[in-house]
Amino acid sequence: MAHGAQKLFGWFGGYGLEGTGQWMASIGIEPGYLMALLAGSGEFLGGLALLIGLLTRPAALVTAFTMIVAILTVHIGNGLFMSNNGYEFGLALLAASVSLLISGGGNLSADKSVHQAIH
Repeated sequence: MAHGAQKLFGWFGGYGLEGTGQWMASIGIEPGYLMALLAGSGEFLGGLALLIGLLTRPAALVTAFTMIVAILTVHIGNGLFMSNNGYEFGLALLAASVSLLISGGGNLSADKSVHQAIH
């Protein structure tokens, strides 16, 4: 969520949509503003949904896709380790997202409460 908040709102030392969009365009991810909006929304809203366990599988799919794009477009050329802006953290988030995509939200999730209320 924090990385999404950086992109969307400029929180935590981020550049906000405008700055992130300009940066994305500068590295060839076009249109930069739209891509910043999509990436930031995927990270922030997807993370929020995963945190509360609401729409867990769709949110996990969105965050997994976001991490794949981040790894392939930004981090892969820097090697594995985070110390060189590598893909280590993105890979860990991808693994967690795939795990939640497979398993779902679990007994304490909002998904479970919604399911019980409907049935």
